[in-house]
Amino acid sequence: MAINMTSPAAERVRNFLDRDGGVALRLGVRKTGCSGWAYTVELADQIAEDDVVFEQDDVKVVVASESLVYLDGSTIDFVSEGLGSSFRFINPNVTDECGCGESFTIG
Repeated sequence: MAINMTSPAAERVRNFLDRDGGVALRLGVRKTGCSGWAYTVELADQIAEDDVVFEQDDVKVVVASESLVYLDGSTIDFVSEGLGSSFRFINPNVTDECGCGESFTIG
């Protein structure tokens, strides 16, 4: 099982952690939207007992064990397009996405 980050994503997360504090990026999923699931992303102040920890470029990503089945094999990227920038998730488990891009289906 693995969660990967591109170098730009790791650098962006490191900047957030340095600026705002925390020990890791917490990645998860929640039931919502027209397609069923949405990503949750926040800075983690601590690592829980049931978290699975991935580390890349000295940046930790933590995922609660119950979310890992939906995220296994994913890559987190950070992209800039025009005046905007955002994290992007490349998730091999996704079978469909809603038109607005806010939620996804895993089949």
